[in-house]
Amino acid sequence: MKYMELREQICDVCHKMWQLGWVAANDGNVTVKLPDGNFLATPTGISKSFITPEKLVIIDGEGKVVEAEGPYKPSSEIKMHLRCYRERPDVGAVVHAHPATATGYAVAGKSLDEYSMIETVIAIGSIPLTPYGTPSTDEVPEAITPYLANHDVFLLQNHGALTVGADLITAYYRMETLELFAKISLTAHLLGGAKEIAKPQIDKLLDLRENYYHVTGKHPGYKHYNDK
Repeated sequence: MKYMELREQICDVCHKMWQLGWVAANDGNVTVKLPDGNFLATPTGISKSFITPEKLVIIDGEGKVVEAEGPYKPSSEIKMHLRCYRERPDVGAVVHAHPATATGYAVAGKSLDEYSMIETVIAIGSIPLTPYGTPSTDEVPEAITPYLANHDVFLLQNHGALTVGADLITAYYRMETLELFAKISLTAHLLGGAKEIAKPQIDKLLDLRENYYHVTGKHPGYKHYNDK
């Protein structure tokens, strides 16, 4: 993808997140890894609805600004993003947002650690709740690190959600999948509780995952399936 097209894609994702109500005010942040090892990042203090290509900043692997037009700088939560890239060489983009239903689970201290919906089983597997960490500190990167080896989607306790992907659209789609699954899970709870899929059927779904060319990344059930 051409450099300017990538900047426009980041803006498009930011605008979609705002329109969907996943972020308010200056919430959330997006980063994408560049071929030279630097990263494009959304600036701090700006609503995602106001993001334009020239406002994006380029940072290095330590979070220092390499290039910016004006006084723009990355969010102090960039440490969380950089930890994802350091631990996972396959990750090319990171999305952080506060989708209401999924974040409701995070605030309630509840994970989505279940296999109850076919599409979610195939696409992302169970979704862990990572321990509480103070924003802008190393506590959040440390809290997510134990989960990065086997997961692409995370609930951040009392905070929000985080998704990673080989590219930006994949990471964004995973946030969409997370929020829809959270809504469905909540509805199922109101109706008496979700019915988990039986293990033999989960195994069949994981077999299907191998044949879906667009399904990439880590998957806790997929790892278990390969380790059996």
